[in-house]
Amino acid sequence: MSLEQELFDRSHSQCELCSANQNLSAYIIPPKVAENVDHAVLVCVTCLNQIEDPDLMDLNHWRCLNDSIWNQNPAVQVVSWRMLNRIKDHGWPKDLMEMMYMEAETLAWARAEDDLINPEIVHKDVNGAVLQSGDSVVLIKDLKVKGSSLVAKQGTAVRRISLDPENSEYIEGKVAGQHIVILTKFVKKT
Repeated sequence: MSLEQELFDRSHSQCELCSANQNLSAYIIPPKVAENVDHAVLVCVTCLNQIEDPDLMDLNHWRCLNDSIWNQNPAVQVVSWRMLNRIKDHGWPKDLMEMMYMEAETLAWARAEDDLINPEIVHKDVNGAVLQSGDSVVLIKDLKVKGSSLVAKQGTAVRRISLDPENSEYIEGKVAGQHIVILTKFVKKT
């Protein structure tokens, strides 16, 4: 079965972002890891044109993401998050992004687009080792987590971190089941 046919079957012959049912094609999500159904979405020509050319962006068209952010497929979540991230300065997209729930791996994949756009931002640990999304780090000192009574203890391992695309000093990860932001100067890569 071809990639496009698998996508048509998965999406019930509708754009996985806006539910249009005409002029549909496969969109392979960059960075291109594999050309398979897990790394692609079925999109209409309107969505595709706006994904590939930000100058064609129609904010009202992307209100459709209000529904697609709840899709259980990671590929659809990634493209939805990326489109909302591109237009987040307009208010309502940021609200939708805050409502989204994504596994850490899926969020790291979504943020990989920022790594392609902003390659000059490099995250480094206390020893100068380069950090990448998905790495594991260890806290080098006790850290009080703002807004909670949690104290993340020295030596705590934080697995599958994600990187802040706008600030090389911030990473994100889970400590004691809570998703927190951590300064890179307080971690050591394992």
